[in-house]
Amino acid sequence: MTNGSLSENRARISCIICAFNEAPRIAAVLAVAAVHPLLREIIVVDDGSTDNTAEVVRQFPSATLISSPENRGKSFAMATGVAAAQNDLLMLLDADLQGLTGEHITALALPVLSGQTDVSLSLRQNSLLLFRIIGLDFVSGERVVRKNLLSEALSEIRLLPRFGIEVFMNSRIIARRLSITVVRWPRVTQSRKTEKLGRWKGILAECRMIADLLHVYYPLVLISQTLQLLALRTNRTTAELSATDLKSTS
Repeated sequence: MTNGSLSENRARISCIICAFNEAPRIAAVLAVAAVHPLLREIIVVDDGSTDNTAEVVRQFPSATLISSPENRGKSFAMATGVAAAQNDLLMLLDADLQGLTGEHITALALPVLSGQTDVSLSLRQNSLLLFRIIGLDFVSGERVVRKNLLSEALSEIRLLPRFGIEVFMNSRIIARRLSITVVRWPRVTQSRKTEKLGRWKGILAECRMIADLLHVYYPLVLISQTLQLLALRTNRTTAELSATDLKSTS
């Protein structure tokens, strides 16, 4: 990738990070995303946090902070971020990632920027074992998609359950038969709710999230959706990205 194409691609990616009470974790994500050359715009949607998430975000001047007065869930927060995004491509990142580096962002962005695939999804080190076995995390929160995939459905997204956005996004990917690249992130993890909230509160939060998924689609439909996503998957992974590709974005 030449310097000219790098500048052109950088102008096309908006990064959206939805956060609720992520003050202890979001700085590590922003420290990487805010300085990455492929990300033109960083948008953090603070979904009614009661901790100092907003204050942490303000420590990164290049990040645009959108604060919601109340907690309405990730789906609504994502719609807010998408509506504000200025670029053709979106990189969606969770706020509670651990071990994220610039190389991980590069690996997630390049398959779409190069035109080799329509959508890229991460596969983290602590994704569920089943997801790692089949090579696809269908609820991955780290993705690169075209803005119009979501911007054309903002009214629907705002009405989704709190954690229904990924499954809804999958349905649109399948309907449009978009090709998918799964990018393995072997050293990146996502903080579990039990780590954030304690054992029992975390388990309850996980159960509510699962309930949201089932509210959008029945279990058999989720299985069918996963199989259809697998059929759309390409074989290109982080390990197949050449050293030249990675160095060109440093």
